[in-house]
Amino acid sequence: MNSVPFVALDRCHETLKADLSKIFDATVASNELVLGKACREFELRFADFCETEFAIGCGNGLDALTLALRAAGIGENDEVIVPANSFIATALAVSSVGAKPVFVDCLEGTYSIDIGGIESNITPKTRAIIVVHLYGIPADMDPIVALANKHGLFVLEDAAQAHGATYKGKKIGSLGHAAAFSFYPTKNLGALGDGGAVTTDDPVLAERIRKLCNYGSTVKYQHELQGVNSRLDSLQANVLSYKLSLLPDWNERRRQIAAKYHESLGECSDYLDLPQVTKAGEAVWHLFPVLLKGIARQSVIDALAELQVSTGIHYPYTIDKTEAYDSPVSVPVAEKVAEGGISLPMDPYLTDGEIDYVCSALKSVLEQLVGD
Repeated sequence: MNSVPFVALDRCHETLKADLSKIFDATVASNELVLGKACREFELRFADFCETEFAIGCGNGLDALTLALRAAGIGENDEVIVPANSFIATALAVSSVGAKPVFVDCLEGTYSIDIGGIESNITPKTRAIIVVHLYGIPADMDPIVALANKHGLFVLEDAAQAHGATYKGKKIGSLGHAAAFSFYPTKNLGALGDGGAVTTDDPVLAERIRKLCNYGSTVKYQHELQGVNSRLDSLQANVLSYKLSLLPDWNERRRQIAAKYHESLGECSDYLDLPQVTKAGEAVWHLFPVLLKGIARQSVIDALAELQVSTGIHYPYTIDKTEAYDSPVSVPVAEKVAEGGISLPMDPYLTDGEIDYVCSALKSVLEQLVGD
């Protein structure tokens, strides 16, 4: 067996090479390289895919989060509740608008934000909740939305890893007041560079986001807001429109791989916990994390590397304990995940044989380390 990559982006691009070349040539020939027809068409297609009224393209996933918060009027002296176990962008967006991120723990199994932690951290300053659909596993949205409605809070979905996931038959990205997506190249729906989008059903919010991401303007030289430059360029929009047609099949392949992992590694429950899907949710498995029990993570990573299996860590620190924030809070479940979580290879272009090999290699490593 040759080495098993963590992601197989090279295989994807080699398979799509001819079509991507045509897209590049057509985009250059159009002379519309920023905004324009390509971006409008992608926004319409992505809104339809997410079952929302609006999608607004922007520069990246962090910008998508930030723009949504700014458009909602969240800023100085406000608090926003966020999960401690996420990529730091979730908190950086809050800080960038002048608000304070309030970190709470996650649930066992799904690793989604703990509603008990949300409720206990609501104060008079709380203005919003960011719900991260981590790893492509939908969070249990109904009780969170109900709690938010009770307290008049803005609900922002961080859907950077959840393109196409569903909750009770509804698409992730359509369940809060707004949702932020990233199109970083390794995402389930990835561009050939950075890109992002915000989805919403609120026309006022959508119009404000559209202005904010283009210097505060929708008409040239008429600047109504103090905006920024965060625009999805035409090449990325055309690539994303093309890849969007392939996404359902790619997501289905990810689900097949996750099913193989669950089936094969279920017998290892003494040594690791497998991720669980929220009731009534359908995951799209951007990542497949396993949580080690009583075994040193680095020993497993090193042993798998010797067997030519690449792995990842998502994420090695809870956000509150990074140097950027240095505001430790008690989040024991999130800390356990940060200390013992390993992400296994996950990509729609991986073969069944490669996934079988990963499972066999991991079981062999666990047996060896436990025996030692």
